[in-house]
Amino acid sequence: MSVTDREAGPLAHPDTPPTAPGTPPAPTEAPFAQPPAPPVPAEAPGRILVPYGQGRIRGLGADELGAHGAAMDRLVALGLPVVPGLTVPARTSASLCEPGTAEAAVDLVEQLSGRRIGDAARPLLLRLSASTPTEIAGLPPDLACLGVTAASMDALCAVIGRADALHEVWAATVRMIAEYALDVPAAMLDDASLDAPDPRTRIEALLDLTARHGSRPFPDDPAQQLALAARAVLRRWDSPRARRSRKAQRLPADLDIALHLQALRIGPADHSGYGTAVSRHPETGLLSPHGSFFRGVRRSAPPPHTGEPLDRLAGGRALLEHALLTLERHLHAPVSVDFEVRDDEISLLAASAQQRPPLRASVCLAADLARDGALAPEEAVLRIGPAQVQELLHPRLRLTGGEELLVKGLAASPGAAAGVIVLSSERALEVGADGTPVVLVAHETTPADVPGMLASAAVLTGSGGIASHAAVVARGAGRPAVCGVDGLRVDRDAGTVWFGDRVLREGDTVSLDGRTGAVYAGRLGVSVAAPPPELSTLLDWADGMRRLGVRANADSAAEVSTAVALGAEGVGLCRTEHQFLGERLPLIRRVLLAADPAARDEALTALEHAQHEDFRALLAAVGNRPVTVRLLDAPLHEFLPAPGDASDAGEEQRAAGLREANPMLGLRGVRLALSHERLYPAQAEALFAAWADVAATGVRPELEVMIPLVSMAEELAVAAVYVREAAAAVAARTGVVVPYRLGTMIETPRAALLAGELAEHAEFFSFGTNDLTQLTYGFSRDDVERQVLAGYQERGLLTASPFARLDPHGVGALIALAVERARGVRPGIKLGVCGEHGGDPESIAFCDGLGLDYVSCSPHRVPVARMAAAHSAPRERHDENGSAR
Repeated sequence: MSVTDREAGPLAHPDTPPTAPGTPPAPTEAPFAQPPAPPVPAEAPGRILVPYGQGRIRGLGADELGAHGAAMDRLVALGLPVVPGLTVPARTSASLCEPGTAEAAVDLVEQLSGRRIGDAARPLLLRLSASTPTEIAGLPPDLACLGVTAASMDALCAVIGRADALHEVWAATVRMIAEYALDVPAAMLDDASLDAPDPRTRIEALLDLTARHGSRPFPDDPAQQLALAARAVLRRWDSPRARRSRKAQRLPADLDIALHLQALRIGPADHSGYGTAVSRHPETGLLSPHGSFFRGVRRSAPPPHTGEPLDRLAGGRALLEHALLTLERHLHAPVSVDFEVRDDEISLLAASAQQRPPLRASVCLAADLARDGALAPEEAVLRIGPAQVQELLHPRLRLTGGEELLVKGLAASPGAAAGVIVLSSERALEVGADGTPVVLVAHETTPADVPGMLASAAVLTGSGGIASHAAVVARGAGRPAVCGVDGLRVDRDAGTVWFGDRVLREGDTVSLDGRTGAVYAGRLGVSVAAPPPELSTLLDWADGMRRLGVRANADSAAEVSTAVALGAEGVGLCRTEHQFLGERLPLIRRVLLAADPAARDEALTALEHAQHEDFRALLAAVGNRPVTVRLLDAPLHEFLPAPGDASDAGEEQRAAGLREANPMLGLRGVRLALSHERLYPAQAEALFAAWADVAATGVRPELEVMIPLVSMAEELAVAAVYVREAAAAVAARTGVVVPYRLGTMIETPRAALLAGELAEHAEFFSFGTNDLTQLTYGFSRDDVERQVLAGYQERGLLTASPFARLDPHGVGALIALAVERARGVRPGIKLGVCGEHGGDPESIAFCDGLGLDYVSCSPHRVPVARMAAAHSAPRERHDENGSAR
């Protein structure tokens, strides 16, 4: 976007670019031995020379002034200092080839700059450039140092103090004019340039070659040089190569160009030069000119490592800051400028919005514009998308292009990390104890691995998808993870990991990117995630825009604290099975594998005491916010010991009897509770007693108790009795009547279809979209992504994994039906989503459209969900008004 775009309206589509009025028919692509005869201008030279800033006064737009001329016009209108210059409009640009027009142009630029060519005290040269109505590739290069002569060259070099700069730029100008305006064969010019690597010697060779083989010697008169320069630029623009370039860009071959003549004010290198600057610091995003400054005459490609920091500009820096701030307020975007400095005064050469500004710069600018009143807060929020929020929250690998890519898997949890390979949870705890970053590599993870996962910098698995155990735990803990890596083989006994044919050993270093699924050999640099404070400001404004609540899936006090710090309004899912991890895993195993009722009761008592401690810490961290606690729901294989790992033969036999062919569809959720009738009462009593303890301190969480994996109203009714009896028992024991809601998770298709019946027993529903997707499609959430879904996406059968983005047609239809039927029975029923879709922006927009009350996601996705809910709210309002956004 240039400084004219916001007022000029949308740019034309590349297929149909604007053309200047009166554009002549396209000339044929034929070799040109003689310069084309330019048309005699219908107006006097002074009428076709438009000083910067007067284009609009004369009713000219970008189609005549070109993008550069229109931009300079706007800069003048904004009161910013620009290099003195003029534009020859596109329809009359060929007139600059005429001696009379060229002489008038030179005189006018001298007047505008207050200098004269040949003045030894305040020397002036000229620069000729070209532009089209829109920014395109393939424009002729600028021709600078017009007005230099062989006789004046040494004196000018003495003024500048850096002869090489002037020699190099003038040599390039002489070279192009000789070829395109004076008919010197290109091959001869190439040979002369190669034979004379020194710029001064090269100039002498080019001038001599032009005198001997050109249609005329290179002139000393500045107006004649300008006329030839204009001819060279136009012939270069009309060359077959340039026409092919325009065709490749879907532009008309006969597209006209405007010509621009600028003053090149020469001064000592200590006080003169040129540079580029962007308005925002790329690392912090704060308003602070950032760029480079070069001394001497402006070159299109300055020598590398010759630039100086902008703080060397001394007094000119304040004016540069003012110009950048003014442009930002006008374009509503981070901007970049080209500028020149003469006698410590800055003049702008060009200005435009940055095409790909650093994300921090965009965030800071949006907040700044809203605080200054240039944008409404709602507009500022809508300028930053949910994906950009996620990018700011997670570290990324610093890639250089020379990395060794080992493998690509499923991007299961965003972020990036590097660490030494460990092949077990125990090794992760051992190696990571001294602060060494480790990457836990496993075929798959289980609840027993969670302590090691939490001690790791990242997780890498050969199986599982983005809704697998490893992915869910990693996202909740804020660890990057790559799952479902095809060809990954882990040999714990040998201490090796095979990535296809490449083998690494435990202790070797790898780096992984959980955003792309890429795994690299060795230790790569990792950028630190440090979102600017302005992001919090935008998210606060987003909270005021959104209708949809945002909660977090959190299982511990630490996770709740993280979620609340990131803006969660409460806990939408506490998975109590995640509290039986690591050291607590034996507690639930003792319940499941008890040899007799007495042993089971003893195990349940120990479980209840442990749960009471966990719930008390959790509820204290939640504070006076809502918290949904899901009673135990986990496939048995996540808790049972592996074959051969039981404590004795009897336990081994009982574990074998509980193993299932398909544990995801087996004895879990409410089914397990109906088989172990004291399980849910023990959990519920621990929960209600913990609430009573916390309430005694003045904290009163809004408690919601959820029954999982229900398919029949009868199941829910029985489980509800367990919960109510537990509440009554705690009230009798403590005297505290705990206020709570009872609800269920809708995660089976049958539950969605019978939502009306379930609503007779439930005060809230939470849609468990991970399992609901699994059961609706018949896809295993642990295996299907690597084995099926990747291929489906490659073939175009799916646009995204249904475990990552909610399927609106199947799963979404079931949710919509359940919402309608539940509200038909219980109009005030609270409805939310707690599957991983609660953190996906498109899925959030779908949930917002259904009128759900909240979404719940992993703590580190809460800011993304807040922004996504704000973005979906305006669309909803527009839809209600009957107009599309």
